[in-house]
Amino acid sequence: MWKSQPGQSRPLSPAEEEAGKAAILEKVMKGRQPTDLMLRCTVLDAEGNVKTISGQFKKSDLSVEHQLNPRDLRKIDSRVPNLVPTILIRKEAILVNILHIRALIKADTVVLFDTYGSADSRLHSVYLYHLEHNLKLKGGGLPYEFRALESTLLSVLSALEAEMVFIRTLVGGLLAELEDDIDHDRFKRLLHYSRRLASFHNRAKLVGEALDEVLTQDEDLSAMYLTDKRNGVAHDPLDHEELELLLESFSKQVEEIVNEVENLEANVQSTQEIVELILDSNRNALLALDLQVSIATFGVGTGALITGLLGMNLTNHFESHPYAFLAMTGVAGFVSFMVAFLGFRKLVKMRKVGLSHSTNSPKPRRPWIPLPLRRRSQEGWF
Repeated sequence: MWKSQPGQSRPLSPAEEEAGKAAILEKVMKGRQPTDLMLRCTVLDAEGNVKTISGQFKKSDLSVEHQLNPRDLRKIDSRVPNLVPTILIRKEAILVNILHIRALIKADTVVLFDTYGSADSRLHSVYLYHLEHNLKLKGGGLPYEFRALESTLLSVLSALEAEMVFIRTLVGGLLAELEDDIDHDRFKRLLHYSRRLASFHNRAKLVGEALDEVLTQDEDLSAMYLTDKRNGVAHDPLDHEELELLLESFSKQVEEIVNEVENLEANVQSTQEIVELILDSNRNALLALDLQVSIATFGVGTGALITGLLGMNLTNHFESHPYAFLAMTGVAGFVSFMVAFLGFRKLVKMRKVGLSHSTNSPKPRRPWIPLPLRRRSQEGWF
């Protein structure tokens, strides 16, 4: 560890490191006060009316009242980061922890755990409004817990669709801009959007996996009939078609979003590859230009070598010849031209190298023809 000071930096001593670790540990332990054993919740009754808004409840009281384990509430505590969506089925409740929703659903009660922070506050408010409206509508034949679960999954799906439309608009506009011009800022934005798209794809895929996990468990599907369980109605473990259709409907819609994200990622990947090919082509063109200039310079330098040798102050009895200047100028120019010409010719051959090109490639073989179609000569069939 290093301690930065104005004008100098020096490593921390072991005593200073221990003091820093102790201070961090003390700060963390101070955050674990008894008040952290409280949860802020909104409670809706059996009629769909809001019974309590942002009320403070002890975790221990909630665990006893709803027959839950403390670890179950730890999963849906809004102050504990949890990136994996889960749908947990317990004896008398369904615990839902997906995206911005952390709820406890019972046969006659819904407990919403308020989300801290302003990012999801609006989504939470919209979800609460639709949940309250859906619970008051007793038509359709769905029990209380299924109506609450339907509103929950509908809010999750709406959040995914809204974010999908937003990201698609950003990425589509950027891809259209890259077709006209490629610059550093746009390429950096493409990288940023690509990472954001990958993160959204992961979240949507995890939501679909959470739904599929519940659909594959017949015991969990049967245990989600909380109203029948409370009324003492015997329920067939394999009779859950109504709930299965509800979950499959949302699973298919989430799968459509995942497929759309994958198509968008494929477009981004293709665009990145095309941009890289264009940049490689431009770089190769610059390298070719540099080689052309170097070859031309080499040719001129070869001619200059001849003139330099003859321009030395040595007696060769050639400088007095009347056509010496014209002859040496022509020779030097011809040599420069031939050197440059041979260099450019070699460069052109090297740039025409293909995937199947080889300097020692064998001679092309004659295509095979069936024997009845061949012609016979004195040397044999050909």
